[in-house]
Amino acid sequence: MANLNTELHRDLIATAHALADAAREATLLHFRKPGLLADSKETARFDPVTIADRLAEERMRAILAQRRPDDAILGEEYGSKAGTSGLTWVLDPIDGTRGYLSGTPTWGVLISVADESGPVYGLIDQPYIRERFEGGFGLARGLGPSGEFALACRAARPLADAIMLSTFPEVGTTAEHLAFRRVADRVRLVRYGMDCYGYALVAAGQIDLVIEAGLQPYDVQAPIAVIEAAGGVMTDWQGNPCHQGGQVLAAANAAVHAEALALLNG
Repeated sequence: MANLNTELHRDLIATAHALADAAREATLLHFRKPGLLADSKETARFDPVTIADRLAEERMRAILAQRRPDDAILGEEYGSKAGTSGLTWVLDPIDGTRGYLSGTPTWGVLISVADESGPVYGLIDQPYIRERFEGGFGLARGLGPSGEFALACRAARPLADAIMLSTFPEVGTTAEHLAFRRVADRVRLVRYGMDCYGYALVAAGQIDLVIEAGLQPYDVQAPIAVIEAAGGVMTDWQGNPCHQGGQVLAAANAAVHAEALALLNG
């Protein structure tokens, strides 16, 4: 992406913020409103989708059709659209629909731009508390009720002093859960149920680790861009790129990443 000019960078960033603004409005139309219902995408377990998920993605796609018609799109609700520019917008209109249904302010909108190598810019937006985290193209910043702030991951400290987040206590398969517990049993504090907001907290320097499994590309690509821009590390459990999803280890720095990686692999 180094060959992209500054004008294109500015346009991609402005477009991402326009998408986030549209998704923020769409999701807040229904958040904490009476009578909000959800369908399940699966029969074996509850995998919810709401009118807000669909509306937010529809509005983002409409903006892209107008502003960036040659770019490809990968979205959680409406799948893939081919493009010719070499760039792909990866959209998760509500990451954390279970949290959205529960009224917790830990869900978010995930927007990223990827080229053939993976995500190059990402944005995590929490509409209800009006916090936005972005990284890529030289940016690593947050915007919130108190104004603009720099994103910078936490400096190295012993794993025994680390704070770790994950969305579900039961992480992935039985084997994955056992690997997760090897790390969880060594850190100072583990908290659950944070959805994409946990990744934002890594970038903001508040926590040290997020470990999850069973993720999709639209779950991870915006967090990768934001965390890497803030100086962190995000890979799979073998230390390889994770932009296609699956197992994810997000770490504030290389030292804590290495400690966690060793424990995940026994």
